[in-house]
Parts: sequence; C-alpha cells; structure tokens
Amino acid sequence: MSPDSKQTRLLRGSALVLAGVLQTLTFSPFGFTWLGPVSVLLLLAIVMPRPSARLFFYGWLFGLGLFGSGASWVYISISEYGNTSAPLAAVMTAIFAAGLALFPALTLWGWGKLAGERALHRLILFPGVWIIGDWVRSWLLTGFPWLYLGTAQVDGPLAGFAPITGVHGVTLLLVASATALYGGVMLFRRQSRAGAAALTLLAVLPWFAGPLLQSVHWTKRDAEPMSITAVQGNVPQLIKWDPEFLKQQIETYLGLTAGDWNQDLILWPETAIPVTQDQAGPLIENIAGKLGPDSTLITGIPWYGFSDALEDYTFRNSIMAIGNGTGMYYKQKLVPFGEYVPLQQYLRGLIGFFNLPMSSFSPGPSDQAPLTAGSHKVMPFICYEIAYPDFVARNAWNTDLLITISNDGWFGHSIGPLQHLQIARMRALETGRFLLRGTNNGVTAIIDDQGQITERIPQFEKTVMRGEVYTVTGKTPYMAAGSWPALTLALILIVFARPRRLAQPSRQTHAG
Repeated sequence: MSPDSKQTRLLRGSALVLAGVLQTLTFSPFGFTWLGPVSVLLLLAIVMPRPSARLFFYGWLFGLGLFGSGASWVYISISEYGNTSAPLAAVMTAIFAAGLALFPALTLWGWGKLAGERALHRLILFPGVWIIGDWVRSWLLTGFPWLYLGTAQVDGPLAGFAPITGVHGVTLLLVASATALYGGVMLFRRQSRAGAAALTLLAVLPWFAGPLLQSVHWTKRDAEPMSITAVQGNVPQLIKWDPEFLKQQIETYLGLTAGDWNQDLILWPETAIPVTQDQAGPLIENIAGKLGPDSTLITGIPWYGFSDALEDYTFRNSIMAIGNGTGMYYKQKLVPFGEYVPLQQYLRGLIGFFNLPMSSFSPGPSDQAPLTAGSHKVMPFICYEIAYPDFVARNAWNTDLLITISNDGWFGHSIGPLQHLQIARMRALETGRFLLRGTNNGVTAIIDDQGQITERIPQFEKTVMRGEVYTVTGKTPYMAAGSWPALTLALILIVFARPRRLAQPSRQTHAG
C-alpha cells in the first residue's frame, strides 16, 4: 500500500492532539467526564493499527495536546510573576508542555515494544502500560502528579472505586473499559458477536458498579463536628514578600479573624505570615492571646533555622499550630523553580523566573508527626503536596482530619486553581476524610469524606468561610494498600500478556 499522504498525516496528528485536549476537558472547570473514555477510544483508533516505530511520535503529539492545554497555567507564573517577557514565557511554557509530553511518548513506545504488532497483545497491554506511565510520572524528577484521567471521576460514575483503588486504579478501570469496548467493536466487525457482547459487557460493568459502591462508607464520622473558620486574605502576589506591605498583610488576617477567635479551628493559608518563625515571636504570642481556650489557629509560615540533616541553616515552607494545638510541619514535596531551583549554580540570575522570592526552601523530613487541634490529630499538606495520592494516603494514617493550604495566586484566573481543588477532592474521597482547604485567593473550601464540597467562597475576594467539619475514625482500603494493587495488576497484564519470544511470527496489524 502506498505511503500516507501529507494530508492524512496532518489529519492524524491533529486527531492525536485533539485526544489530549479532550482529556483536559474532563477536568475542572469543564467537567465533561464522559470525554475520558472518548479520548481513550480516539487514541486507540489511531495508534492500534500503526507500527511500533511511529508510536513515540504519536504519543508525544497526544501528550502535547494534554499538557499544552491542561498545564498551560504555568505561563502566568512565568510571565506575570517571574519577571519574564511574554514571548520568552510562551517559549518556556511550550518547552514545559513538550517535556511532559515525553511521558506518553515513552509510554506508547514501550507499549509497542512490549506488545509487538498483534492486536490482541496490544489490547491487553494497553491499560497496564498506561498506568505504569502515570506512576513513573508521579515521581521521576520530583514528579508531576497532575492530570491523571481518574481524577475527573470524583464527579463521575467511577468515584465509588476511589476509596478502594485510589486514582491510579480508577484510571486503570477507565482505560481498561474503553479498551474492552474498542476490542468489542473489532470483534463485531469480524462477525464474532458472542465475543463482542462479552467485551462490551466487561466495558460497561465498572460504570454500573461504581455508583453502587458510592453508598459504602469506609470511615465513620465522630458524633460532634468542629466549628471552623478559613480566612482568605486575597493578598496580591506582587506585594506578598515586599517588606513595605508586611504590616498591611498581618492586619488583614487579624481583622478578618476578629469575630472568630473562639472557633474550634481557624485556618490561614500558605505563608499567611510572610516572615520566618524566629522573627514572628511577638505576633505568634499576640495571636495566642486572642484565641479562646479551646481554639486552635493553624497558619502557613516560613521557617528558618539549623537543619541537622543539612548541617547548615536553611529555610523551609511550613505550617504551625497556635493556641489549643501543637506542632509544626515542614513541606516535603517542593515545587521546582517555585520553591527551589534545580541546578541553581547555573540558572540563578539568567532570567527573573529563576530568582523568584522564597525559591530557596529545603524539604522537610519524611517522618513528621501530625499537628494537633485540641484532642484531634490533623495532617497538613502544603500546596503541591496534595497532588501526590500515595503520599497523602500514607500520611493520613492515624489522623482525624486533613488540611491543605495553598497560595494559588501564582496562577491568576487560569484553570490551574480549579484543577488543584479537584485534586484535593480526590484525596478526601480516597482517604474517607474531611479536608479543609485554605488559600490566599481561592478556592477556599470544605470537602467532605465523599469528596464533595459543602462550603466554599469565591475566588479573588477578601473574605471568611465558616462551617463545620467532622473528624473520622477508620481507614479506607486504599489507605491500607496504596496504589500497589493497581500497579501489580498492571504489571501482571504486561508480563503475562506480552508475546513470547519463541512464538511464531504473526500477521502485522498495520497497513504499511
């Protein structure tokens, strides 16, 4: 058969980019969850008949569509807050998306290498290789655990599986169901009606089982709720670290909290106190004096001191409890370039983006105890940390309530903060725990143990949210096992479904 025409190749490449963009539309704020399996089906329709040699480039085009649309919010932090010109910021954003696109490129390349050219092997291996690719992306080079297809199902029919399998398991079910449906269509075209019916039934089964599982509650709420107040200061990012505006910022938070000092729990967002704890002693004492006897205020505050691990003085992004609570937590998962600069000896000073304020943090230790608020154990997560599913599940053990604080002001009016909120909702669903989210300019919200928002306040407003949260007892199956069951199943699919080396050569599935 003659080679593809230029028009055909262009159409195919555009369809691959579109498949990636469709996945972005499944996430908040768009919420078209049904486009998840549609995207997978479109991708399969393009790559299934193609030879292995072309799959790396096809996967890269797909990833370019996904990350170019779904992670484009980094442009705002680079351009508006990184003192970088718009053209250079656009180039850096494109490089960022193109780099992330290498993950699906390598995933599809590996799929082709492992499965060979037989359609059956490709179908069986596809879901497993997808999940391994997602998992590698979660930790390689500090990880980018964002835009997992299963995250959007916090609002979809597969949400009931999240406390059992976690987000990777939900993604596996979604991709596997789409793959089974694709296989059913293939069999139907080959006049194998019974096989087509069986695969179609297998494809739709999780979508009917998921809603039934949502009625199962894996954790138990305590009888009495905690009264909470979350303060959203809406401090402009450009003045956040300006000493001239320090007093104004502190007065903003003290003023907004004025009528709420007797709440059980008061939450201020990430670095709400924009000076280190060794300089904030009088302010901390002032806050403690205002709090009621049974009240705890938890706030973000930078920490500066000597680190035994580093054998040097260092800064840490931290959160501390004041009043009827104890503890300080140091952020472990730092944001590259925002909180530390990789290869800083070479990059510092090149452009403004590599010299952002407070971009010299060090990570905290991995064995930190939760904070306390009265008699309750509260596990805090700072900003980006809430995106790591197994990290959150592991640290949620023996805690009653989850808290996450953030400053999403870096991303302006983009879709980034809304995606961040949806990710936090998935963590609450996976762990069966209430999650209180406090941010500088939104979205500040209360998320219940089913991943649903019970209270929220608008973005970009200087205001206060009041409500109630419940502490819980018990653990979800996902907290006990993590993502390992989903990853193990993926590996089983890869190991036992790949073609044997001694098998007879089979007819190729591609056209040329």
